[in-house]
Amino acid sequence: MMRFQGSSAEIAYDITGQGPPLLLLHGFPQTRAMWDQIVPQLAPHFTVVTADLRGYGASSKPEGVAAYSFREMGRDMLELMAHLGHPRFALAGHDRGARTAHRMALDAPACITRVALLDIIPTHLLLNALTTAVATGYYHWFFLAQPAPFPETLIGHDPDHYFESCLTGWGSNTFADFAPSQLAAYRASWRNPATITAMCNDYRAAIKHDFALDAADLTRQLDIPALILYGKDGPMAKAYDVPATWANRFKNIKSQPMSGGHFFPDTAPDATAQALLSFLLP
Repeated sequence: MMRFQGSSAEIAYDITGQGPPLLLLHGFPQTRAMWDQIVPQLAPHFTVVTADLRGYGASSKPEGVAAYSFREMGRDMLELMAHLGHPRFALAGHDRGARTAHRMALDAPACITRVALLDIIPTHLLLNALTTAVATGYYHWFFLAQPAPFPETLIGHDPDHYFESCLTGWGSNTFADFAPSQLAAYRASWRNPATITAMCNDYRAAIKHDFALDAADLTRQLDIPALILYGKDGPMAKAYDVPATWANRFKNIKSQPMSGGHFFPDTAPDATAQALLSFLLP
Protein backbone atom coordinates (compact mmCIF):
# COMPACT_ATOMS: atom_id res chain seq x y z
CA MET A 1 0.00 0.00 0.00
CA MET A 2 1.13 3.51 -0.85
CA ARG A 3 -0.17 6.87 0.28
CA PHE A 4 -0.67 10.18 -1.49
CA GLN A 5 -1.31 13.43 0.35
CA GLY A 6 -3.67 15.48 -1.76
CA SER A 7 -4.94 19.00 -1.19
CA SER A 8 -7.59 17.90 1.30
CA ALA A 9 -7.26 14.14 1.91
CA GLU A 10 -4.68 11.37 2.11
CA ILE A 11 -5.43 8.55 -0.29
CA ALA A 12 -4.33 4.92 0.10
CA TYR A 13 -3.63 3.17 -3.20
CA ASP A 14 -1.86 0.32 -4.97
CA ILE A 15 -0.27 0.08 -8.42
CA THR A 16 -0.05 -3.14 -10.40
CA GLY A 17 0.96 -3.97 -13.97
CA GLN A 18 2.22 -1.98 -16.91
CA GLY A 19 0.74 -0.18 -19.87
CA PRO A 20 -1.75 2.67 -20.24
CA PRO A 21 -3.10 3.97 -16.92
CA LEU A 22 -6.38 2.66 -15.53
CA LEU A 23 -7.96 3.82 -12.27
CA LEU A 24 -10.42 1.54 -10.45
CA LEU A 25 -12.75 2.87 -7.76
CA HIS A 26 -14.73 0.76 -5.29
CA GLY A 27 -18.16 1.36 -3.81
CA PHE A 28 -20.05 1.17 -0.51
CA PRO A 29 -19.39 -0.47 1.93
CA GLN A 30 -16.14 -1.74 0.49
CA THR A 31 -12.51 -0.83 -0.11
CA ARG A 32 -10.06 -1.12 -2.97
CA ALA A 33 -9.87 -4.82 -2.06
CA MET A 34 -13.02 -5.36 -4.14
CA TRP A 35 -10.77 -5.37 -7.23
CA ASP A 36 -8.34 -8.01 -5.92
CA GLN A 37 -9.59 -10.80 -8.20
CA ILE A 38 -9.96 -8.50 -11.21
CA VAL A 39 -6.65 -6.63 -11.17
CA PRO A 40 -4.49 -9.66 -12.11
CA GLN A 41 -6.49 -10.01 -15.31
CA LEU A 42 -6.11 -6.32 -16.20
CA ALA A 43 -2.49 -5.85 -15.13
CA PRO A 44 -0.90 -7.45 -18.24
CA HIS A 45 -2.50 -4.70 -20.30
CA PHE A 46 -2.65 -1.66 -18.00
CA THR A 47 -0.92 0.16 -15.19
CA VAL A 48 -3.76 -0.42 -12.75
CA VAL A 49 -4.27 1.99 -9.85
CA THR A 50 -6.74 0.94 -7.15
CA ALA A 51 -7.54 3.53 -4.50
CA ASP A 52 -9.66 3.84 -1.38
CA LEU A 53 -12.14 6.68 -1.65
CA ARG A 54 -11.78 9.30 1.07
CA GLY A 55 -13.55 8.08 4.17
CA TYR A 56 -13.19 4.44 3.20
CA GLY A 57 -10.54 1.82 3.92
CA ALA A 58 -7.11 3.25 4.70
CA SER A 59 -7.74 6.70 3.21
CA SER A 60 -8.17 9.67 5.52
CA LYS A 61 -11.56 10.73 6.81
CA PRO A 62 -12.07 14.49 6.60
CA GLU A 63 -14.72 16.06 8.81
CA GLY A 64 -18.00 17.47 7.58
CA VAL A 65 -20.65 16.49 5.05
CA ALA A 66 -19.41 18.82 2.30
CA ALA A 67 -16.09 16.95 2.26
CA TYR A 68 -17.85 13.89 0.85
CA SER A 69 -19.42 15.19 -2.33
CA PHE A 70 -18.50 13.22 -5.42
CA ARG A 71 -16.72 16.35 -6.65
CA GLU A 72 -14.40 16.25 -3.63
CA MET A 73 -13.91 12.50 -3.98
CA GLY A 74 -13.16 12.95 -7.66
CA ARG A 75 -10.69 15.76 -7.00
CA ASP A 76 -8.69 13.37 -4.82
CA MET A 77 -8.41 10.91 -7.67
CA LEU A 78 -7.55 13.50 -10.30
CA GLU A 79 -4.78 14.78 -8.03
CA LEU A 80 -3.55 11.24 -7.39
CA MET A 81 -3.35 10.36 -11.09
CA ALA A 82 -1.61 13.64 -11.91
CA HIS A 83 0.88 12.95 -9.12
CA LEU A 84 1.57 9.53 -10.67
CA GLY A 85 2.24 11.14 -14.05
CA HIS A 86 -1.06 10.21 -15.69
CA PRO A 87 -2.82 13.37 -16.93
CA ARG A 88 -5.12 11.16 -19.02
CA PHE A 89 -6.37 7.74 -17.99
CA ALA A 90 -9.15 5.20 -18.30
CA LEU A 91 -11.54 4.95 -15.37
CA ALA A 92 -13.90 2.33 -13.96
CA GLY A 93 -16.00 2.54 -10.82
CA HIS A 94 -18.64 0.54 -8.98
CA ASP A 95 -21.42 2.00 -6.85
CA ARG A 96 -20.09 5.14 -5.08
CA GLY A 97 -16.91 4.78 -7.11
CA ALA A 98 -19.00 4.88 -10.28
CA ARG A 99 -20.76 8.03 -9.09
CA THR A 100 -17.36 9.55 -8.37
CA ALA A 101 -16.24 8.50 -11.86
CA HIS A 102 -19.26 10.16 -13.46
CA ARG A 103 -18.52 13.40 -11.61
CA MET A 104 -14.85 13.21 -12.67
CA ALA A 105 -15.96 12.84 -16.28
CA LEU A 106 -18.16 15.92 -15.91
CA ASP A 107 -15.57 18.02 -14.10
CA ALA A 108 -12.46 16.97 -16.05
CA PRO A 109 -13.52 15.35 -19.34
CA ALA A 110 -10.14 16.01 -20.94
CA CYS A 111 -8.52 13.71 -18.35
CA ILE A 112 -10.71 10.66 -18.97
CA THR A 113 -10.14 8.50 -22.06
CA ARG A 114 -12.88 5.94 -21.33
CA VAL A 115 -15.21 5.37 -18.40
CA ALA A 116 -16.99 2.26 -17.15
CA LEU A 117 -19.86 2.70 -14.70
CA LEU A 118 -20.87 -0.42 -12.80
CA ASP A 119 -24.43 -0.88 -11.52
CA ILE A 120 -25.67 2.64 -11.04
CA ILE A 121 -28.19 4.96 -12.58
CA PRO A 122 -27.54 8.73 -12.51
CA THR A 123 -27.65 10.15 -8.99
CA HIS A 124 -30.01 12.99 -9.91
CA LEU A 125 -32.45 10.63 -11.60
CA LEU A 126 -32.55 8.24 -8.64
CA LEU A 127 -33.29 11.04 -6.19
CA ASN A 128 -35.55 13.16 -8.40
CA ALA A 129 -37.81 10.39 -9.71
CA LEU A 130 -37.80 8.09 -6.70
CA THR A 131 -40.06 5.06 -7.02
CA THR A 132 -41.53 2.92 -4.28
CA ALA A 133 -39.42 -0.06 -5.35
CA VAL A 134 -36.18 1.92 -5.23
CA ALA A 135 -37.04 3.62 -1.95
CA THR A 136 -37.67 0.18 -0.45
CA GLY A 137 -34.68 -1.61 -1.96
CA TYR A 138 -32.26 1.28 -1.51
CA TYR A 139 -33.61 2.56 1.79
CA HIS A 140 -30.00 2.93 3.02
CA TRP A 141 -29.66 6.14 0.97
CA PHE A 142 -32.10 7.82 3.32
CA PHE A 143 -31.21 6.00 6.54
CA LEU A 144 -27.51 6.86 6.25
CA ALA A 145 -28.34 10.46 5.31
CA GLN A 146 -30.16 11.12 8.60
CA PRO A 147 -28.48 13.62 10.95
CA ALA A 148 -25.63 12.40 13.12
CA PRO A 149 -25.35 10.50 15.35
CA PHE A 150 -28.56 8.55 14.66
CA PRO A 151 -27.40 6.12 11.94
CA GLU A 152 -23.87 5.94 13.34
CA THR A 153 -25.21 4.89 16.73
CA LEU A 154 -27.46 2.16 15.39
CA ILE A 155 -24.84 0.77 13.00
CA GLY A 156 -22.11 0.99 15.62
CA HIS A 157 -23.84 -1.55 17.84
CA ASP A 158 -23.19 -4.28 15.25
CA PRO A 159 -21.40 -3.04 12.10
CA ASP A 160 -20.94 -6.54 10.69
CA HIS A 161 -24.66 -7.30 10.87
CA TYR A 162 -25.63 -4.05 9.16
CA PHE A 163 -23.07 -3.96 6.37
CA GLU A 164 -23.26 -7.69 5.69
CA SER A 165 -27.01 -7.25 5.21
CA CYS A 166 -26.11 -4.81 2.44
CA LEU A 167 -23.74 -7.25 0.75
CA THR A 168 -26.35 -10.01 0.66
CA GLY A 169 -29.45 -7.87 0.28
CA TRP A 170 -29.07 -6.26 -3.15
CA GLY A 171 -29.29 -9.29 -5.40
CA SER A 172 -28.90 -13.06 -5.27
CA ASN A 173 -25.73 -13.10 -3.16
CA THR A 174 -24.61 -15.20 -0.20
CA PHE A 175 -21.40 -14.95 1.81
CA ALA A 176 -20.09 -17.94 -0.12
CA ASP A 177 -20.04 -15.68 -3.21
CA PHE A 178 -17.46 -13.33 -1.65
CA ALA A 179 -13.76 -14.07 -1.31
CA PRO A 180 -12.85 -14.47 2.41
CA SER A 181 -9.86 -12.12 2.06
CA GLN A 182 -12.05 -9.40 0.60
CA LEU A 183 -14.68 -9.82 3.31
CA ALA A 184 -11.92 -9.52 5.91
CA ALA A 185 -10.75 -6.24 4.36
CA TYR A 186 -14.28 -4.85 4.29
CA ARG A 187 -14.93 -5.81 7.91
CA ALA A 188 -11.68 -4.27 9.10
CA SER A 189 -12.72 -1.02 7.42
CA TRP A 190 -16.34 -0.76 8.49
CA ARG A 191 -15.64 -1.67 12.10
CA ASN A 192 -13.83 1.66 12.43
CA PRO A 193 -16.28 4.24 13.86
CA ALA A 194 -14.64 6.97 11.77
CA THR A 195 -15.39 4.98 8.62
CA ILE A 196 -19.03 4.58 9.63
CA THR A 197 -19.33 8.35 10.06
CA ALA A 198 -17.58 8.99 6.75
CA MET A 199 -19.88 6.61 4.88
CA CYS A 200 -22.91 8.31 6.40
CA ASN A 201 -21.48 11.66 5.31
CA ASP A 202 -21.06 10.25 1.80
CA TYR A 203 -24.81 9.64 1.62
CA ARG A 204 -25.66 12.92 3.33
CA ALA A 205 -23.57 14.73 0.72
CA ALA A 206 -25.43 13.02 -2.13
CA ILE A 207 -28.62 14.74 -1.02
CA LYS A 208 -27.19 18.01 0.28
CA HIS A 209 -24.59 18.65 -2.43
CA ASP A 210 -24.46 16.17 -5.31
CA PHE A 211 -28.12 16.51 -6.25
CA ALA A 212 -27.65 20.22 -6.98
CA LEU A 213 -24.30 19.69 -8.71
CA ASP A 214 -25.84 17.10 -11.01
CA ALA A 215 -28.89 19.27 -11.67
CA ALA A 216 -26.56 21.93 -13.06
CA ASP A 217 -25.16 19.41 -15.56
CA LEU A 218 -28.37 17.79 -16.79
CA THR A 219 -28.08 19.31 -20.27
CA ARG A 220 -24.53 18.02 -20.83
CA GLN A 221 -23.84 14.95 -22.94
CA LEU A 222 -20.25 13.77 -22.76
CA ASP A 223 -18.19 12.53 -25.71
CA ILE A 224 -16.20 10.10 -23.56
CA PRO A 225 -16.84 6.45 -24.56
CA ALA A 226 -18.81 4.85 -21.75
CA LEU A 227 -19.54 1.27 -20.69
CA ILE A 228 -22.57 0.55 -18.53
CA LEU A 229 -22.42 -2.78 -16.69
CA TYR A 230 -25.27 -3.81 -14.41
CA GLY A 231 -26.26 -6.85 -12.37
CA LYS A 232 -29.30 -8.40 -14.01
CA ASP A 233 -30.60 -9.57 -10.62
CA GLY A 234 -29.89 -6.29 -8.82
CA PRO A 235 -32.32 -3.59 -7.68
CA MET A 236 -31.38 -1.17 -10.46
CA ALA A 237 -32.05 -3.63 -13.27
CA LYS A 238 -35.37 -4.58 -11.71
CA ALA A 239 -36.48 -0.95 -11.41
CA TYR A 240 -34.97 0.66 -14.53
CA ASP A 241 -33.78 0.13 -18.07
CA VAL A 242 -30.28 0.90 -16.81
CA PRO A 243 -28.59 1.70 -20.18
CA ALA A 244 -31.48 3.98 -21.13
CA THR A 245 -30.94 6.09 -18.01
CA TRP A 246 -27.52 7.03 -19.38
CA ALA A 247 -28.56 7.73 -22.98
CA ASN A 248 -28.64 11.50 -22.59
CA ARG A 249 -25.47 11.61 -20.43
CA PHE A 250 -23.03 10.06 -22.95
CA LYS A 251 -23.01 10.09 -26.75
CA ASN A 252 -21.17 6.79 -27.14
CA ILE A 253 -22.48 4.03 -24.85
CA LYS A 254 -21.99 0.30 -24.70
CA SER A 255 -23.86 -1.77 -22.14
CA GLN A 256 -23.93 -5.33 -20.83
CA PRO A 257 -25.98 -7.14 -18.19
CA MET A 258 -23.94 -9.22 -15.77
CA SER A 259 -24.89 -12.36 -13.89
CA GLY A 260 -25.66 -11.64 -10.26
CA GLY A 261 -26.81 -8.73 -8.19
CA HIS A 262 -25.33 -5.37 -7.29
CA PHE A 263 -22.00 -6.83 -6.16
CA PHE A 264 -21.21 -8.73 -9.35
CA PRO A 265 -17.57 -7.50 -9.39
CA ASP A 266 -17.08 -9.53 -6.19
CA THR A 267 -19.24 -12.50 -7.14
CA ALA A 268 -18.34 -12.72 -10.86
CA PRO A 269 -14.83 -11.24 -11.09
CA ASP A 270 -13.75 -13.15 -14.20
CA ALA A 271 -16.79 -12.04 -16.21
CA THR A 272 -16.33 -8.47 -14.95
CA ALA A 273 -12.67 -8.45 -15.97
CA GLN A 274 -13.50 -9.74 -19.44
CA ALA A 275 -16.24 -7.14 -19.93
CA LEU A 276 -13.83 -4.38 -18.91
CA LEU A 277 -11.06 -5.70 -21.17
CA SER A 278 -13.41 -5.89 -24.15
CA PHE A 279 -14.26 -2.23 -23.65
CA LEU A 280 -10.86 -0.86 -22.65
CA LEU A 281 -8.53 -2.60 -25.10
CA PRO A 282 -8.14 -1.10 -28.58
